[in-house]
Order: sequence, then C-alpha cells, then structure tokens
Amino acid sequence: MLLLLSRNPTDRRILVVLDDIGLKSSHSIFFKSLQTRGLELDFKLADDPKISLQRYGQYLYDGLILFSPTTERFGGSLDLGAILDFVDSGHDLIITTDAYASGLIRSIATECGVDFDEDPSAMVIDHTSYAVSDTEGDHTLIASDDFIQSDVILGSTTVEAPVLYKGIGHSLNSANSLVLKVLSASPSAYSADPNSKLSSPPLLTGLAISLVSVVQARNNARIMISGSLEMFSNRLFQSGAQKAGSSNRYEKSGNEQFVTELSKWIFHERGHLKAANVRHHKVGETDEPAMYRINDDLEYSVEIHEWSGKSWEPYISNDVQIQFYMMSPYVLKTLSSDQKGKYFTSFKVPDVYGVFQFKVEYQRLGYTSLSLLKQIPVRPFKHNEYERFIKTAFPYYGASFSAMAGFFIFTIVYLIADGFHSRHQRPVMRKLAGAKFDRIVSITIFIFNAFVMILHCHHSLLALAAKSFNEEVGSFKIPRSHHTIYCAAQYHVVIGKIMKLSF
Repeated sequence: MLLLLSRNPTDRRILVVLDDIGLKSSHSIFFKSLQTRGLELDFKLADDPKISLQRYGQYLYDGLILFSPTTERFGGSLDLGAILDFVDSGHDLIITTDAYASGLIRSIATECGVDFDEDPSAMVIDHTSYAVSDTEGDHTLIASDDFIQSDVILGSTTVEAPVLYKGIGHSLNSANSLVLKVLSASPSAYSADPNSKLSSPPLLTGLAISLVSVVQARNNARIMISGSLEMFSNRLFQSGAQKAGSSNRYEKSGNEQFVTELSKWIFHERGHLKAANVRHHKVGETDEPAMYRINDDLEYSVEIHEWSGKSWEPYISNDVQIQFYMMSPYVLKTLSSDQKGKYFTSFKVPDVYGVFQFKVEYQRLGYTSLSLLKQIPVRPFKHNEYERFIKTAFPYYGASFSAMAGFFIFTIVYLIADGFHSRHQRPVMRKLAGAKFDRIVSITIFIFNAFVMILHCHHSLLALAAKSFNEEVGSFKIPRSHHTIYCAAQYHVVIGKIMKLSF
C-alpha cells in the first residue's frame, strides 16, 4: 500500500462559505493571495439552498473555508456530517469564528480536536501583551508573537511583527495527538467576558490558550482553526503593530505574512511529499524477484520529492528508515541519500522464512506522512542449495570413519595373532582355529558388503530426491548435507548387530 498525494497541490478548487457577502470585500487581500497562487475560489452564502460538496458521489472541491461563525445551519446538503466526511476523504478545511460562535461551528471544532471556551461571551484578554493603540480599550486586541517553531508550517522567513488577534480562545484536546498550537497566547492572557467583572477564576488561562491551531490527519488532510475572523481582515492586515512593553513598532502587522504562509501549508503548497520508483532486487541484478531466499543480499531504493509551490524538488533528509517486517522488524536501517532525492540501502535477508514486508513509515512535523508497504515472501534453501558437507558435522564424520578404520585394524591384528598361535597348537585346535578364521573372514566380507550397500542406497536416494525440495529416508525428511551423518549412524547400527551375533 502506498499513501501519498501525487497530483500537483495547486490544481485545486476551494469552496468559501460566508455569513455575509460583505466579507468578500473586507477580507479581499486574503482571498486575492489565494487566487494569485492558482487556487480557484467559489463563494457561496451559508444559507444557499444549492450548496453542496459533492455530486454523484464525486467531490466538487478540494478544500473548504468556513467564514461563517454565526451560522446555526447551512443550506443545501452541507452539515456537520458532510464536513467531517469531506475531511475523512483527505480534503482540507479552514474554520474561523469570533465571539458570536454558533453551536454548529463549535461542534465542528470539537470534532477536529479543539474546545472553545464554553462561555459564549468570553474573549481572550491580555493586560500585558495587548496591542498598543490610540485608545486604551479593554485589551481584547492582543499582539502575539509566540509562533510554532517550524519552517515547514510557517516558512523559512521569520515573522518579525506580532500578529494582531481579537477573538476567542480554545484549548487542545489532550486525547488528540494530531492537533498543534501554531499561535499561542502569552502566560498573562485569560479568557473571560470583557464587559463584566470576574466573579470566579477563568477556565482558560495563560499558555493553555491557543489562538490558532492546526491538525494534520492520518490521511494527510489538513485543518486550520482560528478563534478570530478579524485576524484575516484587510484592516488588521494593513494596521501597524506594537506590543505593550516593547519599543519596537512595526508599520505593518504580521497578520498577512502569518496567514499567507499558514494557508500555503494548509493547501499543501509546502510540506507535501510524494514517493516514486520504489525498487528492490538482489545485489548484482536489476529485476524485482517474486520471492527471496534466506540469507540473500538485496538492495532497496525509493525516490522522495517535495512540492515547492511550482514544481517537484528532491527531498533531502538523513532520517528516512526502512523496516524488513514480519510481525516485528527483523531489519531496521537508515537509508543513505545521493542528495538528489534518491534513498537506498542494502542488507541481508534474515535466516527466517515467511511473508515479509518492506515498510517505510515516514512522519515528521509539518510534512505529509509516507507509508510505503510492499509484501514479499522469503523461502528456505532448496535441497540442492545446502552445503555438501557442513562444518558442525565434521566430528561425526571423523567418528564414523575412525570406527571403520579401527575395526579394520582390529580384524587384521586379530587374524595375525590368531595365525601365530595356531602353528603351535595340536591338529584338533588347528581345525578349530581354521573354522574360527573362516567365520571372521565371512563376517568381514558381510560387513564390507553391508557398507557398500549403504553407500549405494545413499547415492540412489540422492538421485531420487533431486526432484523435490526435501528428501525422505525412512520416515524422516533429511537435507542432502545430512545424508552422510545418517548413513554413518546406520553403519554403526549394522556393526553393532554383527558384533552381537559374532561374539
């Protein structure tokens, strides 16, 4: 299985759902930046009865922007279930809200892993890190510069000016490990109703407050959640920014740069990987085999590219790993790189046969995850692929031949000694000795014939079993390299029986 997005990310249609058609002009800078980058926007009012994400089972859009914080019910077939199915199908989503967030928008955000403040009138207040303005105000317009440290998500150019934010805060669901804070509140911030005095400690305070969060789902769908619709407005894009307690004043806030760079990541214009040309083969060969044999030497390679916004560029990293996997990884290696997008390695197939997988699971902050799986069987040695003699059996080989040599020497010595004594015995004794000599000669000839017969059977079985993977001797399946040991064992059995009969 290969999970990746191979198409060009910029060839996309985006549905923009608005509460008020006036948002199209008041947030025109943001929309224009999307269109400039090649995205096709389709604007619809939230109560449009013809609004729909799909037709005849096919999705009409690749992304969805919800600029409708007060909508309690969408028109057409758009509802909570349709939006969640849209994301589950691998499409992208931007959710924005404000102090008047509806229950529907809160429910969508909750399903995505964040929880807005339950107080419907609460806003983020910061008496330390507020934005300096001509009027003192209620410190609900805050200036935040606590960004996530990721060049992939926010680009390589640092956002120098603080982001102006006015809206509600949210907390991350601790059970959801996929949601990340992109813009956080300062330690002195809290969430409360700015028009009333605090009667109890606020529920959201300090670093627990997230202003903007993102989610990258396991299917690589990306979601952005912001508690401030005004953060995207032309007014805050073009406003000057100065953080309370700081002498640095910026002619232009960081809103435009922050939102533009973040939207590039949301719509896969950055941090988007694809894999191609996944190959594996034996060392010295080029064709991919149907299966491997244990202890084979093999090579594995894959090409990984990253979308730069205009074209595919080689992805360069030193932490791509491969697993040779069956129930658990038997081999785990870091792939080498040629600095041109190609990753490769070589290793020896483990001495275990079964069904294995080449497995590359690559998950890094801000990048689309790659899951490359390819199944391959591994077989044991065939009968004629084992070594003819195995080193561990040499003691048994020696024991067999030493027993034969010893018995031969014993027979010669016995016959010579018996002949020497027979010359000094009486004729009757000589006759007995002659009979004994004939018996020993017969036994020796029988042993020799038995040994020759065993060797003959041994070679006959080798020829017969060459047609199969394993060879059968009696009721046992014995590899070719073990036949010598088996014959030696049978030889000892025959010798034992003969010795028992003879003496």
